[in-house]
Amino acid sequence: MLIDSNVLITPYRQYYAFDLAPSFWTQLRVLIEQGTIGILDKVKDEIMASSIKDTLAKWFNELQPPRYIRHEQQEIIMMYSKVLMSIVENPSYQEEAELAWTSKTVADPWIIATASALNVPLVTTERSAKPNPESPSKNPKVPDIASDFGVEVIDVFEMMRRLGIRL
Repeated sequence: MLIDSNVLITPYRQYYAFDLAPSFWTQLRVLIEQGTIGILDKVKDEIMASSIKDTLAKWFNELQPPRYIRHEQQEIIMMYSKVLMSIVENPSYQEEAELAWTSKTVADPWIIATASALNVPLVTTERSAKPNPESPSKNPKVPDIASDFGVEVIDVFEMMRRLGIRL
């Protein structure tokens, strides 16, 4: 299972603050440190570069995963190219969509490429935007692009169910 940065940021900001749901964070830490939940190096970079220089950043910095998945792996790089090409070729997206996703600070295409290359579920809080060529978007959503590559996308609550995380 691979997590998007928003799987940490959204619960922290909206419904599982450390002081209200400490067991969520404790169990998540264990699963990450066991390697059950994978973290892509680009997700780490995204979290550490964000404006969150508080409890979440401290918690994240203290994680001791067996390894961060490196985006430089050949199969991931090849899949990344295909992910970007799918946006370019899809009439449901404007040119700005590709430009946004090629930024060095954006982990989304890398997460999809990694989940596809490793054949693992991808956990995100993003929802499908139901892309439409009649009204092209400049903001692709992870679930929409991931589905084009056969990547299973689940939300935080489904992740919790599958991994037995209980509050």
